[in-house]
Amino acid sequence: MKIARFSHGGAINFGILDEAEGGGTELVVLNGDPMFAGFDTTGERVPLADATLLAPVIPRSKVVAVGKNYQDHVAEMNTGEAPKEPLLFLKPNTSVIGPGDRIVRPPQSNRVDFEGELAIVIGSVAKNVPAADAASVIFGYTVANDVTARDLQASDGQWARAKGFDTFCPLGPVIETEFDLASATVETRLNGVLKQSAPLSDMIHSVPTIVAYASAAFTLLPGDVILTGTPAGVGPMEAGDTVEIEISGLGVLSNPVF
Repeated sequence: MKIARFSHGGAINFGILDEAEGGGTELVVLNGDPMFAGFDTTGERVPLADATLLAPVIPRSKVVAVGKNYQDHVAEMNTGEAPKEPLLFLKPNTSVIGPGDRIVRPPQSNRVDFEGELAIVIGSVAKNVPAADAASVIFGYTVANDVTARDLQASDGQWARAKGFDTFCPLGPVIETEFDLASATVETRLNGVLKQSAPLSDMIHSVPTIVAYASAAFTLLPGDVILTGTPAGVGPMEAGDTVEIEISGLGVLSNPVF
């Protein structure tokens, strides 16, 4: 099931993507946020073409991210061996934007990179969750861009500022609640040119491992998002560029760069 958060007619709603009788796609409008209000519908249907998709979730608490989780990315960064445990850092929820929103390059940085990633959306309170039970606390999955001020990442010696600027966490276009990541791939295109491509199965630390490890460190709340790492091919974005991240089964997240 694909869940969207969208604006239409001056209101913001959640909806389920569904095929229209005459062709095309419609949004079946929900009574509220499905993580809290379930999947009861209002009876209204909105053509997808008439709606503006927003970030499918705004984390009430935090965005947790995993660094160096693909071996080829570890190699290209030339910063030593892959971590034996998930390397966690946080991005503020103020960094989140949605499909089509502008990624704003801050004046403090001379190099801002794209990083295409799978994002986990947490659906229930989770603390010390065993890896075997990780699926029980996952609401669904979406696409993310872990935007990074690469020069500041190097100069600061830690990643909070480099990863945390406003607009540095695009999410979307939808949340898929029944995603099969075993056969999915992540691709990033810059102005239509393929820059990243890898199967999600190449992740060093799996989704269950990441959820267990993160929930052992801090309580995960409904709506929290976990970014699972990026494969090789990261690179800079310039003003006027468009970056598209596609994960098979989840759709395309596209953002212009300003």
